Amino acid sequence: MSIRAAARALNFDHAYLSRVFAGKQLPSRQLAEALDRLLATGGALVDLADQLAEAATLSGLAPPASLGDFLPEEDPLAPLASRTGRRIDVEDVRERAQRVHALRLADDVVYGRDLIGPALRELRKAVRIYRESTHTDDVGRELLRAIGELAQICGWISADAGQHSEAEQIYRLGLSAADTAGDSTLAGNLLGSLAYMASNTGREQEGVEMATAASEGAPEAPPRARALFLDRVAWTHAKAGQAQPAMRALAEAHEAITSDHNGPEEPTWTYWVSPAELEVMDSRVFTELHRPLRAVPLLRRVLGQYDATHTRELALYLSWLAVALADANEPEEAAATTERVISLSSAGASERTADRARVALRRLTEFRGVPEVDRLLAQYPAA
Repeated sequence: MSIRAAARALNFDHAYLSRVFAGKQLPSRQLAEALDRLLATGGALVDLADQLAEAATLSGLAPPASLGDFLPEEDPLAPLASRTGRRIDVEDVRERAQRVHALRLADDVVYGRDLIGPALRELRKAVRIYRESTHTDDVGRELLRAIGELAQICGWISADAGQHSEAEQIYRLGLSAADTAGDSTLAGNLLGSLAYMASNTGREQEGVEMATAASEGAPEAPPRARALFLDRVAWTHAKAGQAQPAMRALAEAHEAITSDHNGPEEPTWTYWVSPAELEVMDSRVFTELHRPLRAVPLLRRVLGQYDATHTRELALYLSWLAVALADANEPEEAAATTERVISLSSAGASERTADRARVALRRLTEFRGVPEVDRLLAQYPAA
């Protein structure tokens, strides 16, 4: 089997597989499990991948993929007893904030496995600066905010790469930084991000509790941030199958984003939150609650206006359209949309898009016998 054929069968990026098979990158456990299923090796390839990872760690060749590589276990934000670093001023903090926002923008077009290394290096450097440098209390608080924002980005990227345990550690680090800085809105963003991940990885009720706590813990959040928190509340309720509270939270999110506000300014990280993005969440919640008559028209309208350069989001939103079309008993259209999802997701390094492609394919299995569906399922048996 060629690498390209394996990439199609496994629904993994061809370039990523090439790097793994050339010995330039360690195989992820997800890849090992997918290969194991495809080749029916009874767990041997998963064992081999674990051995490779252990050997790389012992030899010091493993990439810095864990917070434990660069943060002390007891208190990662505790200042050193004797600080040997230079004095940090407002200009240094401003430069750090610009680097944080650059990473945030990069995540729109570079995904998961391809971005995690640079992002974690930025987080490691920010924590080291905070712990080792001398600075005023005000500068220290701004450094903590930068750490919190970096942790949110790094947690998001780690989750996008399928490294959920790592992502949770990073989110909790950021939550500690935001809390120490006294920034309840940033803390809400971090806890809400963790809630979103928990709901998507089988911890639905815990996700509801965290998303609710994030929203209620930041009552003074400005409109876009408040709308974002409420959207996450809606999503976690939908994942838990709780339709009425999900619908209420959606309505509150739309109300929040248009509300008057005389408090703090919107933080930079809410730049992407807009009424159009709220409609995306509406459509996803409707799909999750199996309401295709509401989901399909909304998704089609949103996707018709979406920036095609944001490949990951386009693939994700198309995956919900595919599921909604299947719920609407339109298997031919669902199969065509799923094929487009697979095509888009195979070009990136996002585990989330690959997982959503698998969700759409599994949803199509009940339509076996429809020619378009049978052809697609035969093309991607492992997925």
